[in-house]
Formats: sequence, structure tokens, C-alpha cells
Amino acid sequence: MTQAKTRTPWYLWPFVALWKLIAAIVTLTGRLVAVILGLALMLAGILASLTVVGAIVGIPLAIVGFLLTLRGIF
Repeated sequence: MTQAKTRTPWYLWPFVALWKLIAAIVTLTGRLVAVILGLALMLAGILASLTVVGAIVGIPLAIVGFLLTLRGIF
């Protein structure tokens, strides 16, 4: 099976890059470790979001943790 290479629009590049990074983490660590790491990142992001200053880092951290967990499951 061959996949056709399609060009990604410039405004979607950050999302594609994040998804490829998460896929690389899953490939290197394995699915179970990726799910555990994703849950830990979500927990750390939620705990960091309890303060206003920590929300700047906590919300993206929780989102990355959720995406890592999602990628590890599927």
C-alpha cells in the first residue's frame, strides 16, 4: 500500500507537527507506556492549572497528555 503525499496548508502545520511528535513518542515507547505517560501529563497539567499563572503551562500540558493517551489507545 502506498500513501499519496499531500501538502499540508501552512496554517495546519503546528497541529500536524504535534501529531507527528506524539506518534513518534508512541512508536518509541510503546502503547502502554504512552498511555501512562499521557495520563501523568494530564494530571500534571490539571494540577498546574489550579493557579492562574500555572494555567499558561498547565492547559497545553493537559492537551498534549490527552492527545498522547488518545494516540496510545487508538
